[in-house]
Parts: sequence; structure tokens; C-alpha cells
Amino acid sequence: MVLTAEMFRATYEVRRLNKKEMIKSFDCGDADLNDFILKESSLYRQALLAVSYVVEKKQENHSVTAYFSLANDKVSLNDFESKTEFNRFRKHRFVNEKRLKSYPAVKICRLGVNREAKGLHIGSFLLDFIKSYFVVDNKTGCRFLTVDAYAAAIPFYLKNGFIPLNEEDADSETRLLYFDLETISDDDFEE
Repeated sequence: MVLTAEMFRATYEVRRLNKKEMIKSFDCGDADLNDFILKESSLYRQALLAVSYVVEKKQENHSVTAYFSLANDKVSLNDFESKTEFNRFRKHRFVNEKRLKSYPAVKICRLGVNREAKGLHIGSFLLDFIKSYFVVDNKTGCRFLTVDAYAAAIPFYLKNGFIPLNEEDADSETRLLYFDLETISDDDFEE
């Protein structure tokens, strides 16, 4: 079954976890992602380092189908091999007056989908939700989404419009990818 946007909205809700709220059960098949939502997410929230959100089924005792965590980030000169590479990156995106040493971003720290929901494209729906969260009624300036994607997850993020920030980490266990929010508008998201 392929989940449509209407089916997603009718079946699931996305909500921010409370500061000390603990999730009791979740298994996405990755021990690190499971451990974060089960044991560490509330500690990150209390320390003001990241905020976690859960996707729950509306009709089934609010069981957690997926989750993601967000934190503030930036795209800066330090992310590039040289100042020349950074200048190439920003030249096509910003007019001279807006060429800064860093640009505001939000990092997707973690994103996991429960094994039972694999194949429903919930991860892609979540990326669209996050994109809309920072384009529609944005509360602060935020130009980019970033993620340090595991090698196995890179194709998923590329399929969803993310681009490698540089070539330095091409053969690493994780790769820094970004999505430019300027490429979409709030009209791209249905109410």
C-alpha cells in the first residue's frame, strides 16, 4: 500500500515530545536510533540541545510510528575545504549584500521509522513536514536543512532533494547533506 498525503493526515499526527516525556516502545531496526528516542531524547530536550517529535497513529493508543529530532545548525565557511569552495556555494544563492560567513540552518539530528511502517513512505512525508515547518509561518530565519546521513540513508535523502554539501566526506560513514528551503514556497504545501 502506498500512503497518500490525505491518508497520512487522516491516520497520523505529529507532535512535539514534552520535556521529560519518555517513549516506552520503538524499533526501527537501528540500535542507535532506537536508543536515542527511548533513552536520550528527553535529556537532549532538557539540555536545550534538540527537540524530538513523534508520529503517532490516531486510533491505536497513539503508538509511535516514527520520530525525528531537530536542532539549530548553520552552513558556514568551516564546512568547506576552502574559502573558494564556500564562495562558489553562496555565489549562486545570495546577492553580494547577503554574503555572510554563515547561514542559518536546522539539523535533522535523528529520523527513524518503526519497522512495521517501512515501505509506507512515512520518512518522505516527515521530510516534507519538516520543510513546511520552516517555510510556512517560519518563526526564525532558516535557509537550509542539514543532516549527517548514514551511508545507507544517503539515497533516501538524495531522493528527497538533499544535496551533498562538499566532497570531503564522500567515503565516510556519514555524509553532510543539505536542502535549500529557498527552492520551495509555502504554496507548495497544502493546508
